[in-house]
Amino acid sequence: MTPSYHARRTPDHPAIVMGTSGEIVTYRQLEDRSTRFASALRTRGLTAGDHIAILMENTRSFLEIAWAAQRSGLYYTAINRHLRPDEVQYILDDCGAVALIASESTSDVVTELDLEGVRVKIAGTGEIDGFERYDDVLAASSAGRLADESEGREMLYSSGTTGRPKGVRKPLPQTPFGDPSSAPVQIAQGMLDHSSSGDVVYLSPAPLYHGSPLVFSMSWQRAGATVVLMEGFDPHRCLELITTHRVTDAQFVPTMFVRMLRLPEQERTQYDLSSLRSVMHSAAPCPIAVKRQMLGWWGPIIHEYYSGTEDVGASSITAQEWLTHPGSVGRPLQKCHIVGEDGQELPTGASGVVYFEGGRPFEYHNDPEKTASVTDIHGWRTIGDMGYLDEEGYLYLTDRKAHMIISGGLNIYPQETENILAGHPLIADVAVIGVPDEEMGEAVKAVVQLVNPPATADTEATLIEYCRKELASYKCPRSIDFVDELPRDPNGKLYKRRLREHYWAGRDSLIL
Repeated sequence: MTPSYHARRTPDHPAIVMGTSGEIVTYRQLEDRSTRFASALRTRGLTAGDHIAILMENTRSFLEIAWAAQRSGLYYTAINRHLRPDEVQYILDDCGAVALIASESTSDVVTELDLEGVRVKIAGTGEIDGFERYDDVLAASSAGRLADESEGREMLYSSGTTGRPKGVRKPLPQTPFGDPSSAPVQIAQGMLDHSSSGDVVYLSPAPLYHGSPLVFSMSWQRAGATVVLMEGFDPHRCLELITTHRVTDAQFVPTMFVRMLRLPEQERTQYDLSSLRSVMHSAAPCPIAVKRQMLGWWGPIIHEYYSGTEDVGASSITAQEWLTHPGSVGRPLQKCHIVGEDGQELPTGASGVVYFEGGRPFEYHNDPEKTASVTDIHGWRTIGDMGYLDEEGYLYLTDRKAHMIISGGLNIYPQETENILAGHPLIADVAVIGVPDEEMGEAVKAVVQLVNPPATADTEATLIEYCRKELASYKCPRSIDFVDELPRDPNGKLYKRRLREHYWAGRDSLIL
């Protein structure tokens, strides 16, 4: 399962169609460009096990670059292009990237980076001062596959114990490119086994710097599908693309469902969505009412899966199953255990930490303590989510891992935001939590105790702007509440759940 097979068999079949520009990349072109870029990286000294970073928006070259790394035995880290320079610098330094491929749109960030340790610098689109141009690199590189092609792996970043992101590093397969025994091929095959059959046109509406869109897009290309890649999500444009390209399969986050449902009914119903065969959603819990409306509109083709970047376990649920088990994320695909605070397994219906047996090996890069912390005495592993199993073995999630906020499908770790706000001279104490938001699922809110209360009319705006100068705007609070004192125990432990319960009172679940 590789694009190379399809480049030989159906060379003119579209591998990529850009949603807005309409640019098409055939499998012949994807093969040529990815092999040329793989050769370019090799001639610049990169060998299997080395690490590249990709800092780009959704473009056709993003997937070409990812495939070059995938077929060269390299690790590749896709970095959120909305991060501030200090945040990007941390990831570059932590992963040890020896090559950075960035787009012209990120040049304001790139020019502030210390790239002394990055020996290969290439502008994947446009021009960046001091960077080679991607198209020039391709033109100067030899065509043809490397003689020793081997499977690489993505290394994406999750949260660390200090609030800093941590790279989820999985072993390189050390197998030839496309070998059926390699983990990337097995992941792709497993995904495809649970999806629609026949010719597939897959819509990818989310940024490729997130794990699921990147892995799904590349997995579908292993099967020869056409990936329709949206440069940015717009509900009208999304429905137009489904209609125009006769999209068969797609993946969304619940926020996208909300935005499409908010369109006037007469606008929604003008599109022909009859080509859709299988739609997957993930990344964030979907409110029951939203999913019911989507199923009523699109029919019983919307399925769900639950997993994590760490890949310790997963579950999936079909539309038909969900209608009889609303709110469930499905039956676990591996043996699942619900564990209480005492480390003992809990009975059916009791809520505790969700653990899985098996799963693929991984480690949190440069954090052996965090790596060890996710495994219990039985060898079961967890990503810290809370939930319970019903009598039929269906899993329901009841809380977030480490108070993580999921807003519009984006993972936001409050500690990082709290650390920034705590440095402001007006603030005596601060907690950052997710609160209900009809569109985004959750919105970031800061609850602040001031040094010298009360707050003035400008205090909220001042603190939000202060945070936005240091962090990506999606990590910063959209609103701030001021309190006399935060709920802490005598040892200083913050009872964050008490804060959350105040805002989530009356909701179906604390994770809606």
